[in-house]
Amino acid sequence: MNGITERVHRLREKYLATPPSLDAERAVIITRSYQETEGEPMIMRRAKAMKKLLNEMTIWIADDELIVGNQAKVARAAPVFPEFSYDWIIEEMDNEPFEERTVDRFLIDEETKKTLRGLYEYWKGKKVNDLVLNMLPEESKKAIVTSGVFTFGFPEVAIAGVGHYIPNYKTILEKGFSGVKKDALKQLEQLGIPRDGRDIEKYHFWNAIIMVCDAVADFAKRYANLARELADKETNKTRKIELLQIASNCDWVPENPARTFWEACQSFWFLQLVLQLESSGHSISPGRFDQYMYPYYQKDIAAGNITKDGAQELIECLWIKLAEINKIRPIGITKTGAGYPMFQNVCVGGQTRDGRDATNELSYMCLDATMNVKLHQPSISVRIWNGTPDELWYKAIQVKKQGLGMPAFFNDEVIIPALLNRGRELEDARDYAIVGCVEPACQGNEYGWTGGTGDAPFFSLPACLELAINDGVNMLTGAKAGPATGDLASFSSFDEVKEAYVKQVQYFVDHFAVITNVVDLAHMQLVPLPVLSCAMEPCVEKGVDVSAGGAKYNSTGTAGVGVSNVADALSAIKKFVFDEKKYSGAELLSALRSNWEGQEALRNEIITSAPSYGNNDAYVDDLARWAAGVYCKLTEECSGPRGPYSPGLYPVSAHVPMGYWRAASLDGRRAGEPLADGISPVHGKDKNGPTAVLNSAAALDHLICSNGTLLNLKFHPTAVEGDSGTRNLISAIKTFFDNKGLHLQFNVVSSKTLRDAQKNPDKYRGLVVRVAGYSALFVGLDPAIQEDIIERTEYTELV
Repeated sequence: MNGITERVHRLREKYLATPPSLDAERAVIITRSYQETEGEPMIMRRAKAMKKLLNEMTIWIADDELIVGNQAKVARAAPVFPEFSYDWIIEEMDNEPFEERTVDRFLIDEETKKTLRGLYEYWKGKKVNDLVLNMLPEESKKAIVTSGVFTFGFPEVAIAGVGHYIPNYKTILEKGFSGVKKDALKQLEQLGIPRDGRDIEKYHFWNAIIMVCDAVADFAKRYANLARELADKETNKTRKIELLQIASNCDWVPENPARTFWEACQSFWFLQLVLQLESSGHSISPGRFDQYMYPYYQKDIAAGNITKDGAQELIECLWIKLAEINKIRPIGITKTGAGYPMFQNVCVGGQTRDGRDATNELSYMCLDATMNVKLHQPSISVRIWNGTPDELWYKAIQVKKQGLGMPAFFNDEVIIPALLNRGRELEDARDYAIVGCVEPACQGNEYGWTGGTGDAPFFSLPACLELAINDGVNMLTGAKAGPATGDLASFSSFDEVKEAYVKQVQYFVDHFAVITNVVDLAHMQLVPLPVLSCAMEPCVEKGVDVSAGGAKYNSTGTAGVGVSNVADALSAIKKFVFDEKKYSGAELLSALRSNWEGQEALRNEIITSAPSYGNNDAYVDDLARWAAGVYCKLTEECSGPRGPYSPGLYPVSAHVPMGYWRAASLDGRRAGEPLADGISPVHGKDKNGPTAVLNSAAALDHLICSNGTLLNLKFHPTAVEGDSGTRNLISAIKTFFDNKGLHLQFNVVSSKTLRDAQKNPDKYRGLVVRVAGYSALFVGLDPAIQEDIIERTEYTELV
């Protein structure tokens, strides 16, 4: 099949023509349920809330749909999750209207506003956000407010639900929710009278599992009944047959094991959908779709029950359903990840659990679906190892050249050892997939949500360096934020600069751990997740909710931002103050405090003469490795309520707003300008071409970054055109991965095209670009993020 079918084309056009909006229905139903269950065990309250929601929410089946199930009353509408946070909804609805935003705009009518205001009083003091704010030590609150090290602020701590995981789709596909229910019933029977220790908690947990298993099955049957009603009225014979088959599918799955590829797609979707409805977390990633779905495809193809083209159309219908999932965030958080991202990451290729090549026909079909549908969701990633077939390489590059910024490439030869270093078993490590942006995780049995809040885990390394050379004082605000470590004017050696940096990073890593651990504890107490626990091993067997540590592997992921800013600043300090003694520390500090005003010559000398990361220069690359290593090693020493911390180096798009809050820096940045993107060089300072950038990035120690690293590049289409361009790209990626790089992604789009899209957004409404660890529709991005993408170095040749 070449290109999309007429059906998929119509669904895609309808998607693009549907503006995102805000839907109050979930908030209303959940509030009523909470009012009805006051005083009951929280796990049962959560189960009853899900049962009520799935029984009462509006459902619909759109024309042309083959996979059914909706998150809200209208496609692309975002539900509201008042049990997590709510104050910001009311405040922004009145003061920064969602429908007037310049980025990630949501339509909202007056009736919805009235409804949401009416629910507000009930939730005062009852939300996860409230508990977090009450639990936080005062010093940690101060660290948030004064330092600018973290992206979270008040009231934005813990505004989100739980995300950043890959559920065990295989469990639901093979056992159905009825099989999970049987497991829970068996455990209850064996438990008997819950007289010992914490058995009463297990008793309520298993009863909650039974309740949500029934609720999800009943939810699917509502769609079966609706499909039959529509079929009765349908005059088109082909569509009538489709609707009757949809009814049959929904009668059977996800309650029972899937028997066909179509049923497997529908069962997958119901699990994905219900998990999105249970929690407002994002990065609920499909993982290795080509692995757990392949047996159903293979069986149907062999039996003649489906054609390859028919299966391709089902996958593409599913891709559009994944794109419909939406979420609203506070405007401050929105700017750290603009473009309506949900970070649902599909991962193909790589190795099997026993170490053989995992590539199969579905691997290629998933890539084709992304190329055909051309939407920003789902994200798609390719796992690479030394056994990756040439055909998969060429297909991945073919898709990449479409200008979608997808797929991203991940290196098994680094990630599997990194996971083994974190205590994962070999088979599970080989079975990893990518969560959200770039975070590797063992699918189905690892609960490693990122940063506690699900929305704001980012940690500014440049902020720590600024505080290190300014005696712990925020240079922009004058607030005392970190420990007193002296200033650049008083340091007598470069080692003293490094020591001050280590002390600041240590201080703020410690507070970051306090903050995220408090968030974790609040979620344990107030929002257990019985549906997710059905699909995360071995929660049901253990009788422990996933939020309380029921998964096989538990961790908290973090993300450091601005590695190259720190490296370049340290390079300038080392060269000009201590090696050449051309300028004093006091002179450099003065230039920063004045935001380079009257110091343009000095600024230009720093930009042009100090060694800069991204040019394959060990002088600065070694500093980048050291500065990133300090953060990673201190982070991995931390422990959360469920398990250890896992460090990463990536920004989503938080590097742009994080730059707003920073004074000028010694990489030549002016106050308020964006930080560098991921482990990419500072814009415009990579002068020696993409090969040099890859060599600099490979100089970092990716093995200790088990929560992922992110490297962005941008190529003009002419730089990679034709077979020679494909071969050159493959060669460059292979070399980078041979040198122990973890991840690589790039845009293939010209700055000229992006400028035209800014001027003529209607002409480019379907233009998808790579922002950071995710892709987004370019015309919907915040102008500052658009500029950041345009200003990335554009390579016109691959050398």
